[in-house]
This record gives sequence, structure tokens and C-alpha cells, in this order.
Amino acid sequence: MIQFEQVCKRYPGGHQALNNLSFHMPHGDMRFLTGHSGAGKSTLLKLIMVMERANSGQVLVDGRNVSKLPARHIPELRRKVGVVFQNHQLLFDRSVFDNVALPLVIAGYGHRDIGRRVRAALDKVGLLDKERQNPITLSGGEQQRVGIARAVVNKPKLLLADEPTGNLDPQLSAEIMHLFEQFNQVGVTVLIATHDLSLIARMPYKLLSLRQGQLVSAGGSHE
Repeated sequence: MIQFEQVCKRYPGGHQALNNLSFHMPHGDMRFLTGHSGAGKSTLLKLIMVMERANSGQVLVDGRNVSKLPARHIPELRRKVGVVFQNHQLLFDRSVFDNVALPLVIAGYGHRDIGRRVRAALDKVGLLDKERQNPITLSGGEQQRVGIARAVVNKPKLLLADEPTGNLDPQLSAEIMHLFEQFNQVGVTVLIATHDLSLIARMPYKLLSLRQGQLVSAGGSHE
């Protein structure tokens, strides 16, 4: 599902974010992406989403080399990929329903289909009764659940999360991780960038550990 082949990413000014990075993550896998602040975790996720381009090497997503993907094909790729952010990136002038519906509206789905898909996603994250509320009235954990519902409403093949539990207490963090596990169990490939080592040590998934832009471990969760 995701394959990096000798990928290098250098930003203007000379910062080497990723250096000769290679790994393969099969379809249906769930992994944690770990490393110190500045190790290259967010850059790796941005390369998958084509928010950034590699300077050299290949980034393959679902069999396509996205490093060379023409700009006109990027929206099609992004419809296959759901993204969850640490700070939610919700629209506080829209209802919970409208926030979750946004990817479907952009993709041109019909009104009835939007309603069905949004309510199914909200039901999955336990927020069906909050669809008419404004996100600002929700707790931090509930706001993160809205972000997850928005990420999966398009039924993506791949779900990326960048520090999704960074602002949550341990109990809420565990609940959010359980949601990701549920999506993985129905076939969604899940890659979660996190520094919460105590949480992931209790979970039986492989790690991709970065240090200064290089892969230092691609083994089990306790390695």
C-alpha cells in the first residue's frame, strides 16, 4: 500500500528531513510512526499526501508513484486517503454534520448519499446525536472523533494520523486508538505518527522509527 524507495527530502535552506528512506507497508497493515521532534514523521506523511515532493527516490501509494503524479491527479489520490490531524482543523462556523460532509461535497456526492455516509461515519465514532452541534461546544476528545469521522467518510483505503492523541488524556487516547483498530479490522491501512510510546507499547503493531530522517527500526512494538 505504501512503499518508499531511497527517498530523500531536503527543504530550501538545506534541512535534510528524510535521508535515503526505504520501507514497505502492505495493504491492510497498521503501524506506528515514531521518532523525536524533527525526525521526519510529518514530512513522511506529507509525501504520501503529495503535500510535499521528494527530491529523489520513489514514493508509491496503492501502486502509483506519487512523486511524479501530475497535479490534476492529486485530488483523486487524496480521495483514497483519510487524514487525521492533532489540532482537528475543524470549521467552527459549521455544524458537526457539515464538517464531516465536506470531503463528500467537494467530491460531488448527492444530497441523499451525503446524509447516509455522514451519519454512518458519526455513528461509528459515537457522535450521531451531536450532528447539529457546533464543534466548539464539544470536548477535545469529541472534536478528535469528528476529525476521524471526516477522514473516513469517503471510505478511504488508507488512513493517516499525525499525533492524533497529542492533546488528550490517557483514557481518551486509548479510546481513539481503539477506533483506529476498528477501521483497520475492516481492511483500512492505518499509519499513525505519535510520540506516545507508553500507549503504543501496549499495542501489538509494528513500528517505523525515525531518527534524523533515517529509519532506525521497522520491527515490533516493543523493539
